Amino acid sequence: MLTTEEILKKVRALEIKSKRLTNHMFTGEYHSAFKGQGMSYKEVREYQPGDDVRFIDWNVSARYAHPYSKVFEEERELSVFLLIDNSASVSFGTHLQRKKDLITEITAVLAFSAVNNNDKVGAILFGDKVQKFIAPKKAKQHTLYIVREMFGNDAVSKKTNYAEAFRMFNNLNRRRSICFLVSDFLGEGYEDALRVAARKHDVIGIKIYDQLDMKLPDIGLMQVADAETGEQRWINTSDQSVRFEYEKDFHRHNDYVKDVFRKSGADLLHMRAGDDYVKVLQKFFINRSR
Repeated sequence: MLTTEEILKKVRALEIKSKRLTNHMFTGEYHSAFKGQGMSYKEVREYQPGDDVRFIDWNVSARYAHPYSKVFEEERELSVFLLIDNSASVSFGTHLQRKKDLITEITAVLAFSAVNNNDKVGAILFGDKVQKFIAPKKAKQHTLYIVREMFGNDAVSKKTNYAEAFRMFNNLNRRRSICFLVSDFLGEGYEDALRVAARKHDVIGIKIYDQLDMKLPDIGLMQVADAETGEQRWINTSDQSVRFEYEKDFHRHNDYVKDVFRKSGADLLHMRAGDDYVKVLQKFFINRSR
């Protein structure tokens, strides 16, 4: 487990990186991608050519014998919740970083994007049960607290209980919120919970995977263990049919996750550890704004 000094050093480095990305790469995209709760009345001003006649304030216009228009503004404030998988399987990694490291970076960037746009951000860390609930707030220091908690909580849970995390999220959020579920989705039994959450909230799944989740290297006999169940077995990675079935199973599971999200009406992004996640996020924000 990391020492307090090591955690603070990592948090500081990630803060600098996240703020740079948020300020230079996601300026405007995040704001455009996620709309506010509606429009609220702000003020009246003199009617100008091109103003919608439906918004003429007839009472004020009659009082001053001159047309006046109502001006509205977007109710911008949103609540963004990060549902963060902290089960044992995300500790795995073979290419530059663990899946957990990528999850931490992505959630930090999303959190800073939310705070920079004056939105609240909260988090739920979960494994076989909810490990940590962080109520949504706006301050930058609050975002750093979320990042510190992610570095300070080792992924030890063997199972992934999505239903409990969604249950807490739904119970605590009566108004429509944005929910990012960041996980490798190796757990099961989240179909109903996802469908219920997506009916009311804007849910976006971010599926994290390692290159070894998809393809086995040709290195002969290898002992492997399932991080979630603890099951161990020997496999012959030099057998082409074994590697083929392994990759086929990865794509089969990928298609299953896609289908679950499609049926629930939620979005799903795919990110591989070691790849440039910034381009994936930026493309998503731009497509959303369109």
